[in-house]
Amino acid sequence: MDVQKLKQLLKQEEGEKLDFKAELHLATESEKKELVKDVTAIANSRGGRGHIIFGIEDKTKEIIGINPDDFKEEQIQQIIYSRTDPPVPVRLDIVRLVNKDVAVLTIYRSRHAPHQVVSTGAFYIRRGSTTDFARRAELASIMQENGLMSFETITVTGATLEDLDFNRINEFFKSMDLAVEHPQLILMEAFGFISGKGEGYSPTIGGLLLFGKAPHMYLPQCYVKIIYNNNAETLYGNIPDLLDKATERVKNIINNSHYPINAFEEALANALVHRDYLDYSRGIYVTINKKSIEIVNPGAVSGSSRANEHSSDCVPERRNPWLYQRLVAFDERRSFLSTGVGMSRIKKSLAKFGKVKFINLPRQNSYKVILPI
Repeated sequence: MDVQKLKQLLKQEEGEKLDFKAELHLATESEKKELVKDVTAIANSRGGRGHIIFGIEDKTKEIIGINPDDFKEEQIQQIIYSRTDPPVPVRLDIVRLVNKDVAVLTIYRSRHAPHQVVSTGAFYIRRGSTTDFARRAELASIMQENGLMSFETITVTGATLEDLDFNRINEFFKSMDLAVEHPQLILMEAFGFISGKGEGYSPTIGGLLLFGKAPHMYLPQCYVKIIYNNNAETLYGNIPDLLDKATERVKNIINNSHYPINAFEEALANALVHRDYLDYSRGIYVTINKKSIEIVNPGAVSGSSRANEHSSDCVPERRNPWLYQRLVAFDERRSFLSTGVGMSRIKKSLAKFGKVKFINLPRQNSYKVILPI
């Protein structure tokens, strides 16, 4: 950490990966717990490395300064390492700025999240500039992102094999040169579409998302809502069905033979593949007005703590690689194959209509694409 980097951080506002504090007290156990709580919250939040800067008034960002003797790196590391599970990697730097010393605690990006506070068993994340308890869905999402679990292979209690479209499953196996007269349970289990034994086999979340006849009966977040002219239509189905239904409906609403509907289809395919399916509270929303089509899906893109990010290009993270790998296997129209490569074709297709906007909304855990009409 040098002066130039510190100045850049001071130009930013507090957020998921940045916190300003006037001072640090470690005399009591409660004060040590408070430090550990803030550190784990930053480590568990999406994005790269984070920083807590001491000696800065958090409201005005006035440089107050600190006494370097109160900041011993070995002591701070010992407090954090012994009270977090797994230990959060940190580094302390003392930087001289405007004739005052400022302490910068860097919390490195971790592939071992979620980190837990040992003494309480609690998990924390940052919501904007506030430290808060992590919710169950947020914990599951963190674990999935770090390879600790795959939500797609979780068994859906109450669902049966009758809830799956076996014709579509057969098509999938044919595309893999594994054609069978009737889908073999052992093969379906190997691919993660079902789990269990004998008569106890049940679909997994991924199985329903790909091949379910009515997945919304068990996964209420599986829908696309289209809003236009004070009307709202909700479409249900598995992922391929939702893409087909929504694309056809939007095409009819726009009713313009010159409009490149393939651009909308590609943007919606991105939303369906990369959305946060662990958020059960909402689906994908498509809002159509005279000037634009807005697609909003649950699941912010990692790497930005700003509330709004208008990027010149967009490289969506592959949040759900399990789904992506299986979708492209039987995607004859190649609707899903190009997802995650920058959406450059969308911008090119719509260039004469206007500018395409990609907006990351981390605090809402949402991602928005605005297509001009």
